[in-house]
Amino acid sequence: MAETLDTQALQRTATEAERWLDARVLTLATLEQLAAVAVCCLAAVVLAPRLEASIRARLARDEADPAVGPVTRSLATGLADALLPLTLPGIWLLAQWLSLIVARQAGWPHEVIGLAVSLLAAWVAIHLLSKLIRDPFWSRAARFAAWSVVALHIVGLLDEVRESLEKLRLTFGQVAISPLDVFAGIAWLAVLLWLATRATRLLERRIEADSTLSPAVQMLFTRLVKVGLIVAAVFISLGSIGIDLTALAVFSGAVGVGIGFGLQAIFNNFVAGIILLGERSLKVGDFVELERGLAGTVRRIAIRNTVLTTPDNVDIAVPNSEFVNGRMTNWTMLDEHARIHVPFPVAYGTDPELVERIVLDAARRVAFTLPAEEGRTPQVWLVRFGESRMDYELVVWLTAEGVRRPAGAHAAYCRAIYGTLRLHGLELPFPQRDLHLRSAVPLTVAPGDGGRTAGDPRRTT
Repeated sequence: MAETLDTQALQRTATEAERWLDARVLTLATLEQLAAVAVCCLAAVVLAPRLEASIRARLARDEADPAVGPVTRSLATGLADALLPLTLPGIWLLAQWLSLIVARQAGWPHEVIGLAVSLLAAWVAIHLLSKLIRDPFWSRAARFAAWSVVALHIVGLLDEVRESLEKLRLTFGQVAISPLDVFAGIAWLAVLLWLATRATRLLERRIEADSTLSPAVQMLFTRLVKVGLIVAAVFISLGSIGIDLTALAVFSGAVGVGIGFGLQAIFNNFVAGIILLGERSLKVGDFVELERGLAGTVRRIAIRNTVLTTPDNVDIAVPNSEFVNGRMTNWTMLDEHARIHVPFPVAYGTDPELVERIVLDAARRVAFTLPAEEGRTPQVWLVRFGESRMDYELVVWLTAEGVRRPAGAHAAYCRAIYGTLRLHGLELPFPQRDLHLRSAVPLTVAPGDGGRTAGDPRRTT
């Protein structure tokens, strides 16, 4: 890296700055004006909290006053939120402006006071304009950058600062970059990223209004557009500071190698997310179950992961590759209703028709049972003859809520079956064994012999 720093130019700049301070700042007239500015600032610091407290108290009274309409109350609250942060600079500006009028009328020096008024007015105007940017970070960044440029222009140092920054140009190979180029590139990047975000949000609203596209396709399209706009913003910003984009070919190759090794998992999830959004096998609101047993409702599908909300209301971020590479059961992919099997046993000798009738009546009273539709009515199947019981299954169609709460639905049907069987006096079987003795050994029990058998050599008479 070759450095082209002109040390002699820096020394000349420092000498000129010292002379300027001696001639323009360290004078009696300038110090008197600085004292006036300090007095106005102190007055604003004292008065601003009191005025702000008075305004907030008035707003609180209006909130409790039923005579004040909601529109007026909302408008007053919005104006207060926008103007209350300007209480201190506003009072300072008013006091400084009055001092400027007095200095002009009296014929006193007022150049520094005029600069203070201009700087304060610029700050107030820029602060109000920055309210148009809703994001707090971008609003503060735009406010700081704009006021810095305006302040340098007001004090007449903008050209000198720009020339000084141009002299600090550094050369990287065939590219020469100055701090001013870096600042310009950052400004371009900030503006373009903000425009990309706004454009993406506008596009999302327009696409969501189009009912012909599925939610998965809408999300895929907006994600791709957002990524494309961000990449374009980065390239334009790099080009604005004089970087040849063709020089990024080596960097692109390194990124490709990184994807092949260190970033393989991230890139795999990225591609899996595009596949999920494109093939429409998964959408927001579906209830899915993964091969490892995790089940939940899809809340958000991103490029890298998908957020599932379990029936216990726990949000889990699952990598998209698990949905593509493993087995996924989508309970609501084409239909929001599903059927479950609830097994239960009954003792031998019980009338199967009675079992079917009472269990179906109990199942219909459960809140998770789908109302009777053609081909989707509850059924009771006798599926097996066990060693000590007859095995039945309640086959019932679930509502959308029941599908998303499978464990709760299963528990509700088990409770209903157990209750109706007990109500009708039907026996719940348990394993039984019959013991047949092929031969018996006589037992002779005498007092104190411990129950020894006949023929025991230890037995005494």
